[in-house]
Amino acid sequence: MTVTIRPATPADLPLIADLIRALADYEKLADAVRFDEAVLGTKLFGARPYAEVIIGEVDGAAQGFALFFHNFSTFEGKPGIYLEDLFVRPEARGSGLGKALLSRLAALAVERDCARLEWSVLDWNEPAIGFYRKLGARLMDEWTVMRVDGAALERLGAGAGESA
Repeated sequence: MTVTIRPATPADLPLIADLIRALADYEKLADAVRFDEAVLGTKLFGARPYAEVIIGEVDGAAQGFALFFHNFSTFEGKPGIYLEDLFVRPEARGSGLGKALLSRLAALAVERDCARLEWSVLDWNEPAIGFYRKLGARLMDEWTVMRVDGAALERLGAGAGESA
């Protein structure tokens, strides 16, 4: 069995879309997938890419991906890599592909002088949590994710010129 990791190209857009949908199915969030594939392509491969994707292959067949982008640590004064999504198709789990994808991201973080590699994991996903812990990751229990989206985001943005 041969595991390879490669950067995604615009030709991979249908594959990336398929893998995102497969991830959403796994996470029981298929109804939350709303992206337009053409817009996704522009955001990943356009003039100003907002994220990067690496593709994981087993014996030449694409079986997984990682979508990531840079964040920044003010305390460290350095960028970091935030892993938005990591997914390996069920039939390829146990092949070493998940570890290879994370290892490549860690290598990119080191190459790019990043302070850290971080991501979120659903609290019910015990297999993933166990996998990540074996790789040396630790839970950041003292942090709670906050989000503003949809109409609340629009309302907040509309008040951008107002003082608090």
